[in-house]
Amino acid sequence: MTITISSTVAQLKENGIIPIVRGDFSAQKVLEIGDALLASPVLAMEVTMNTPGALDLIEMLRARFGEHMLIGAGTVRTVAQFNDAVAAGAQFTLAPGFRPAVVEAAQTKEILHIPGVFTPSEIEEAWAMGCPLLKLFPADFGGPAYLKAVRAPLNDVALVPTGGVSADNAAAYAKAGAVALGVGSCLITGPNQPMNDLITRARALRAAWESR
Repeated sequence: MTITISSTVAQLKENGIIPIVRGDFSAQKVLEIGDALLASPVLAMEVTMNTPGALDLIEMLRARFGEHMLIGAGTVRTVAQFNDAVAAGAQFTLAPGFRPAVVEAAQTKEILHIPGVFTPSEIEEAWAMGCPLLKLFPADFGGPAYLKAVRAPLNDVALVPTGGVSADNAAAYAKAGAVALGVGSCLITGPNQPMNDLITRARALRAAWESR
């Protein structure tokens, strides 16, 4: 199936959860994480560009899981990083902030880029550039209450809270209007995490998200 921005948006919204791999993980551990997420099921994951060997990990994940999961690259802050991530096989990219040049590069290649925003002005600027999903980051500064307040005047904007998201607040974020959640260390705790623990956390997160 041809990857388009709209098809990727639809898949991420349907899945609802974007696990984040950030840190010093072996290739074998990242494959195990992919297997655990697939079994949960959580059908998307991102590897941040400041993870050692990120491009090799993205290429490996895409080859292994690309038919069943969306594989993304996070912390994509420059056009060069975007191009490298896509060349490695990333099907979507995310960033901690909003860089118009990266958005333009992504739109040219018909790849979804999810920029990071926090203030209403940043949200308006990114939305006006045609970004269909925006990463509300760091979401833990304000929590679901801030998301709800922002969405009162900006209810047509699709926001993905990221930062401090867990099974404990996933339902609250969903009720406040989140279209998906970016989840880091509350889900993937580190290189020594047992995979049964990851599956348990992923299933609890999905149950909380779907309880909205």
